[in-house]
Amino acid sequence: MFQVREGRLRVLLWRRAEPPFEGTWALPGGLVHATERLGASASRHLAAKVDIPEIAHLEQLETRSDPVRDPRERVLATAYLALVTPEARPRLPSDTTWHAVDELPPTAFDHGSIVGSARERLRAKLSYTNIGFALAPETFTISQLRDTYAAALGHPVSATNLQRILTRRGVIEPTPDVSRPAASGGRPATL
Repeated sequence: MFQVREGRLRVLLWRRAEPPFEGTWALPGGLVHATERLGASASRHLAAKVDIPEIAHLEQLETRSDPVRDPRERVLATAYLALVTPEARPRLPSDTTWHAVDELPPTAFDHGSIVGSARERLRAKLSYTNIGFALAPETFTISQLRDTYAAALGHPVSATNLQRILTRRGVIEPTPDVSRPAASGGRPATL
C-alpha cells in the first residue's frame, strides 16, 4: 500500500512479532482460506490490521514462487499494489507505520524486493495511465499534482509539462475554485 505523505512515497509496513524474521518489517499479508479469492484475502488481512476507509487503486502486482523465499516451507505469494489518497488517515496500531520507499528498513522474506517491484510498476504506469490521481486529493493544484508525481517517480517533474500532457489527454479540468492564498502572497492557484 503506497501513499504520498510529507512529500515522499511511503509504504505501509508492520513489525513481525513471530519467527521467522521476528522484529523485522513486513508487508501486510497472510494465508488464503480455502474458499477465498486472492483479492478478498488481501482485503481481509489488511482490514485485520488497519482501517483504510477507501483504497483508490488496487491491482495484482505479481506472484512470487522462489522455493526458498520462506525458510519454513515453500510458499507462493501473490502481491498487490494498493494506492490511497493523502486524505486517508487510518488509525494504525503501534507495530504499524508508513516507511519511505527509498529508505526501507530491513524487511522480512522478499518484501523489500516486492516494494521495489511495486514502485517500478507505479513509475511505469504514471507515464501511460491516470494512476497518479489515485495518490492525489480529489481537487488539487497543478503544483500539488506535480509534487505527487515527483514523489512517486523519485525525480523532479515540470508542472508545465505535466499540465500540458494531462490537458491533452483530457483528464484534468479547472474548477471554479482556487486554493487558499499562500503565506508568501501571490495569486491563488486554480483547483
